[in-house]
Amino acid sequence: MRSLAITGALWGALGACSLQKRQDDKPLVDSASFQAAITRENLEANLVSLSDIATANDGNRAFGLPGYAASVDYVYDRISSKQDFSAVFSSEIRANLTVNGEALAAYGLTLSPATPAEGITGQLVLGPEGSDACNASSYDGRDVAGKIVLVRETLCDGYSRSSQYAGIMKPAAAAGASAVIAIPDFQFNLTAGSLGVADDGTFIPSGFVNKYIGDPLEARMLAGEVLTATFWEDEYVDCRVTQNVFAETEGADSENVIVLGAHLDSVAWGPGINDNGSGVSLLLELFLALSKYSVNNKIRFAWWGAEEKGLIGSRYYVNNLTAAEAGNILAYLNFDMVSKGYYGVFDGDGAAYGVPAPAGSDVIQELFTADFVSKGVDVTAARFTNGSDYASFWQVLNKPIGGLHTGTGSAQDPCYHQACDNINNPDLDQLTVNAKTTAHVLSTLALDGTNLIKKLTGRGLFERSESQKREIATVEESDDEHHHC
Repeated sequence: MRSLAITGALWGALGACSLQKRQDDKPLVDSASFQAAITRENLEANLVSLSDIATANDGNRAFGLPGYAASVDYVYDRISSKQDFSAVFSSEIRANLTVNGEALAAYGLTLSPATPAEGITGQLVLGPEGSDACNASSYDGRDVAGKIVLVRETLCDGYSRSSQYAGIMKPAAAAGASAVIAIPDFQFNLTAGSLGVADDGTFIPSGFVNKYIGDPLEARMLAGEVLTATFWEDEYVDCRVTQNVFAETEGADSENVIVLGAHLDSVAWGPGINDNGSGVSLLLELFLALSKYSVNNKIRFAWWGAEEKGLIGSRYYVNNLTAAEAGNILAYLNFDMVSKGYYGVFDGDGAAYGVPAPAGSDVIQELFTADFVSKGVDVTAARFTNGSDYASFWQVLNKPIGGLHTGTGSAQDPCYHQACDNINNPDLDQLTVNAKTTAHVLSTLALDGTNLIKKLTGRGLFERSESQKREIATVEESDDEHHHC
């Protein structure tokens, strides 16, 4: 256990405690020594262990399944404490689609109700386009009752990226459709997706087809062809208890806490070694290396559960903090996929994509960027899509956020959310560079964070403009209702 000591209750309301290393007689952390302590070999060893866990557990480390429990044990046994929470579990789903007798590749969306055993057969019809697909009124005059609606993905007001399919499913359901087939807005092929929220009694069976299938179907219907489809999917949904895992430095300033997070779960379709074993490994090595040093500001490490089901673990954490505990957080850094693709630094100042994150996020961005540039690394601005756990700290707590992300596109990681995201997928050299740069940024914030970042007060979106609220499509009011049980 590396002589880590168990302390008393860390967050009373959460009933959590932390394994911490005493700071007595330790030197203050410095960037050069901290970076030198991060090794490619140790980062790789963590990935091998996570890969072995997936291999021993049906090829995945997904929430609600044995591979995730084993992943929790792996991290917990090395460093930390656990926080239990319950969440809606949906099993790996099976789906198929035929159109005019031709079998087409289709995928079910998790948290969707199953179809009858014989499937659902009906005319395939087009739904409204763009944001009109979000509104029940857009179906007025459209004969969709008892039919299967084909509709393109769009982000609806009131829904996050993780629940956007629910936003286009519910209006079709209200209009009487029997099922919905979505067309994702991705050029590469997806193999998994989710409605992101639990069924409130209004859901209908839902799935998706990739663009190479959806685009021709749309074109055929626009040309006047009548298509008959049969859609079938099977899924089991129940409630399961799972865990977040935590570790933090002992001592230091507990009223200025820097939180680093990485989601611990994979999708059910693969071992998740880049997504997100890479972030898990990066945080593990940072914590173990940091235990040799003292810091001025408290550093908290978090490995989130059920991120792939809609950021459930981090949402539970932020929604269960007291006002004082929330006020003590200075900033949040996120590491979700950091070993395959470009060197992505989140666009904290909004210069690249026009949506600045809370004040202080620009400072985090500059710290990462400057260190990469000093090492001759080309930096890409990573977009905040609210598809990872930083969204919980932005939307609910209004905290400065930042971190690294190497991309999900086919050019960055063709094995994204697939079985081939295995031990051969990550670029270990890139992971090592990212980990060392993070060590530099963390050492800077650990010593001087309060001078670099102004403490923000207030929770959530009320301090943002209406346009920013729409842009990030908050779902904070519905998280507990939809995700927890």
